[in-house]
Amino acid sequence: MDFVTDRLDNFLQVAWNIFVSAGSTFSLTSLASALAVATCYVIWRRLKQGRTVRLRTILAGLFPRKVWKSASTTADLWLFFLNAFIMGATFGWAVLTFHVLGGWITDGLTATFGPAEPAALPEWAARGLFTLVMFLAYEFAYWLEHWLSHRLPFLWEFHKVHHSAEHLTPLTVWRMHPVNTVLFSNIMGFVLAIAGSLAAYALGGPLTEYAYAGTNVILIVFVHLYLHLQHSHIWIAFPGPLGRLLMSPAHHQIHHSANPAHFDRNMGSCLSLFDWLFGTLYVPSKEPEKLTFGIDAQGDVNSITATLVTPFIDSGRQLAKLAGASGSTATGPVPTPTPDAPLSST
Repeated sequence: MDFVTDRLDNFLQVAWNIFVSAGSTFSLTSLASALAVATCYVIWRRLKQGRTVRLRTILAGLFPRKVWKSASTTADLWLFFLNAFIMGATFGWAVLTFHVLGGWITDGLTATFGPAEPAALPEWAARGLFTLVMFLAYEFAYWLEHWLSHRLPFLWEFHKVHHSAEHLTPLTVWRMHPVNTVLFSNIMGFVLAIAGSLAAYALGGPLTEYAYAGTNVILIVFVHLYLHLQHSHIWIAFPGPLGRLLMSPAHHQIHHSANPAHFDRNMGSCLSLFDWLFGTLYVPSKEPEKLTFGIDAQGDVNSITATLVTPFIDSGRQLAKLAGASGSTATGPVPTPTPDAPLSST
C-alpha cells in the first residue's frame, strides 16, 4: 500500500510541477495564454480577409480534427507521459552537472585571479544583467545541442523521432527520444555552469537570476507569449530585422518543413540570433507557406518500436560506419552519412 501511495504522490507532484508551477514551461497558464494569442490571431486574419467570425469556425481553425485525431498526435501524447513522468529524473543529472562544474570553475577563477571584486553596479542591475546572460547561455546551449543533433548522423537517429511528427501540436515539444532528452539536459547544464560562473565572477560574486520557481523570467515571458505556437499550424511570422532576432512560430514550423530548402534551419528556441550568427537562419515570409511535415521512413513512425527501439539500432549502424571510415586506409575525405530526408512536399 505504501508503494502505491508513494507512486501516486510522485505522480501528483510531477503533474503539479508541469501544469501548475509558475516556473513550468508547459503550465496551464502558458497554454491558456498561447490559446488566447492564437484565437486573437485567427479572428484578426478572418476579419482582415472579410470573412465572418463564428465560434464554430474559430474552434475548427484552432483544433483541426485531422490533427487531433491523428496517430502522430497520439504518439505525442504517450511520449509526453514517458518524458514527463518517467524520464524527468534526467534533468536532475543536469542540475548536478550545473552545480558541480560551476563550483569547480568558481574555485579555479578564485585560485587564479583572487576573490571577485565587488560590482560597481547596484544589486538589481547586476542581477538583471546576470539574468540576461543566463538566458543567452540557455539559447546558445539550445542551438548547440540542436545543431549537433542535426549534423551528427548517430545523434540524428534519435532526434528524428521529434521530426517524425506529421502534425504539430504543443504536445510535440515532448516528442523526444530519451537519449535526446539526456543529451539536451546535460549540454544545457555544462553551458549554463560555464556562463553562470564567469558572469557571476565578473559581476562581483555569487548572484541569482530573476526567476519564477527556478526558471529564468525572460524564458517564462516567451513561453507565455508564443513559444507553444511554434509546434502548431498557426502561422505567425516575424519577417525582416525582427526575424533575425526572434524565433517566431513560423520560424520553427519552417524547421519541421519537408521542403529541402528548409532542412537544418532555425535551430533556436526563443531567439533566432544564434541561427543568424552561425548561418542556419531562414526568415519566413509574412504570408503562410505551404508546408508538410514528417520524415521519409519505412513503416509506422508513431509506434513504440519506431520511436524508442529503432533509433538505437540505426544510431549503432551510423557509429559502425564512422568506425569503419576512421579505420579505412583510403585517402581523401570520408563522406558523411546523410540523415533520412523528410517527406517531399507535394
